[in-house]
Amino acid sequence: MMTARKYSDWRDALPEVQGRMSFDAPMAPFTWFRVGGNAEAMFRPADLDDLIAVLEVLPADVPVTVVGVGSNLLVRDGGVPGMVIRLAGPFATIDVAGDIITAGAGALDLTVARVAEEAGLAGLEFLSGVPGTIGGGLRMNAGAFGTEMKDVTVSAQALDRAGNLHILGPEELGFTYRRSAVPEGWIFLSASLQGRAGKPAEIGQRMAEIAKAREDSQPVKVRTGGSTFANPEGMSAWKLIDAAGCRGLVMGGAQVSEKHCNFLLNTGDATAADIEDLGEEVRRRVLETSGVDLHWEIRRIGVRT
Repeated sequence: MMTARKYSDWRDALPEVQGRMSFDAPMAPFTWFRVGGNAEAMFRPADLDDLIAVLEVLPADVPVTVVGVGSNLLVRDGGVPGMVIRLAGPFATIDVAGDIITAGAGALDLTVARVAEEAGLAGLEFLSGVPGTIGGGLRMNAGAFGTEMKDVTVSAQALDRAGNLHILGPEELGFTYRRSAVPEGWIFLSASLQGRAGKPAEIGQRMAEIAKAREDSQPVKVRTGGSTFANPEGMSAWKLIDAAGCRGLVMGGAQVSEKHCNFLLNTGDATAADIEDLGEEVRRRVLETSGVDLHWEIRRIGVRT
C-alpha cells in the first residue's frame, strides 16, 4: 500500500465532483482476483460533463487508468499511482435502434448479449462468454467462441485526455488480436454494435450453449482473472502450458488451474506478486520447452513492492 502522497498538489486542486471521488481507495474488492493495493485516487463520474471537468484540470503527467469490473485485471500490491476511473451508471446504458445496439463502456458484456436476445438480434451471443464490460472489450478486442469485437463494432466513442470527444470507425479502432490501436490514454465511452435479425429462442439457445461450454471447460465461481495468456498464432496457450508441466503449479497462494491451465487462481491468500510471479514462471517454462514466448492477456497495473 502506498503511504506517500506524491501527487498531493494535483489532488488538492481537483474540482468538486458530482460523482464519487475517493483517495487511497482499495482496489482489491473491484477485481476478480481480490488482490492488490490502493488507487491513489478513484473517480466514479456522475456523467460525461463530470468526467470532462476533471480531465480538463488534471495535469498531463498524472497517470489515468480506466477499469471495468476487474475481470481481466491484476492490480499489483504497491497500488496504482494517479487516478483510476470506473465508469458505471450513465456510462452503462444500452439502446437498440433497428439492428444496431449502442452500449455504454460500463455496460456488462453479458447484459448487452441479453438485451440483444430480447430484441431478436443475433450475432452478439459471444458477449455472454466474455466476462467484462464493453469498454474493456474495445480496448483489447475481446472475443470468445469464434467472434471478436472487431467483427461487430460499427463505431465507438472515446474521450482523449484533453476532454475532446472522438467518433472512431473500424479503421481508427485498428483492431488486431486482443488489441486496439486507440491511444492508451483515451477513455472509451460507448460502442455501436451490429446485430442481425434472429429468433430470440435460437439466440437464447446459443447463449445457453456458450454458458455450458464455459462451465465445462473453465474454472468459474473462483478468484481468477480469466484467460491469462494470448494464444500464439496457430497455437493454444493452454496446450503449451500443459506440455510444459505447469498444470496445477503452485506459487505462494497462487495456482495454475487444474481444469484449464491458461487460468491462474487465487486459492485464498495469494498476493498480486504470487500471481504475477507464477505467470512469469509459466512463461519461462513454456519458452524453455517449446521456444514460444507467451504474452500476457491479463492486464497488469500498478507498482510492484
